[in-house]
Amino acid sequence: MKKAVLVSLLGISAVLNAQSYPPPAGQTGSTAIAASDPSIVAWATEATVVRGKQDISNASSALASFGTPSLATGAPSGSTLDVVSLGDGGSATVTFALPITNETGYDFAVFENSFSDTFLELAFVEVSSDGVNFFRFPSHSQTQTTTQIGGFGAVDCRYINNLAGKYKINYGTPFNLDDVPNNALLNKNSITHVKVIDVVGSINATYATYDSYGNKINDPFTTPFNSGGFDLDAVGVIHQAAGFRKMNDEKENMALFSIYPNPATDVVFLNTEKETAVVVYDLSGRIVKNLPAGEHKEIRVSDLTKGTYLFEVTIGEEKITKRIIVK
Repeated sequence: MKKAVLVSLLGISAVLNAQSYPPPAGQTGSTAIAASDPSIVAWATEATVVRGKQDISNASSALASFGTPSLATGAPSGSTLDVVSLGDGGSATVTFALPITNETGYDFAVFENSFSDTFLELAFVEVSSDGVNFFRFPSHSQTQTTTQIGGFGAVDCRYINNLAGKYKINYGTPFNLDDVPNNALLNKNSITHVKVIDVVGSINATYATYDSYGNKINDPFTTPFNSGGFDLDAVGVIHQAAGFRKMNDEKENMALFSIYPNPATDVVFLNTEKETAVVVYDLSGRIVKNLPAGEHKEIRVSDLTKGTYLFEVTIGEEKITKRIIVK
């Protein structure tokens, strides 16, 4: 009996040693960020969703359909129902009134609607500074891959790193832009888009998705419901680009200024009642347009080569930069 107990204890010790990452919200060492945390200064303002199937292993499966993209904008409501479900392998891309920047510590957080610390539906996270080129956070799953976690099974968040959905409802999984490898096509000081991509938690190689170490990611599967897959609740901004006004009320900011359409072909329109000065840069930093302060309601872009440009708009003492794609 004592030998059996010892073997059992050694087995427990080995499992605990494999748990490399922070524990659930509320526990010592957790990195969970509460939706009410004052470090969050803004929330996503727009979202687009590409739905995945309710059950990717079923060829006749319908797409996930629960919720609308708008439910991924703004702050979490605290309700498990105010989310948009992505389905197996589905994705959501959110944008912001002001860009995210790379500063000390975590830069933004992704919120899911799990009702517990262990029912965890996971997702990859990617970022972009132009809306075209996306770069994924390196992720790690230490969850065993010998037995499939069932549709209502449990995941230990201590085995999970850099995957959204690590924490329960009203607690965001934080991300540090330092973790994303540097790339000439990514400006970490002007992140305009965050993409959240559902992890297909099957350990069947036909459907499996993999972490950055080549491990299959095992999470609840299948979830053949209209609410299947990752349920995106919100994306909160912790750091915004230097020189931008930080405010919690995006509606007030959008009333001050907006620029559209994006992408654009002929002209872009400035929606503001104030005089503006506009400088347009290409991605090499070269000035391609320089308009002094005045009532600029539209700016012609048909004379620009197709690509991505930075529109730096000065309104009074405020300076706002937007990335615009010219098609």
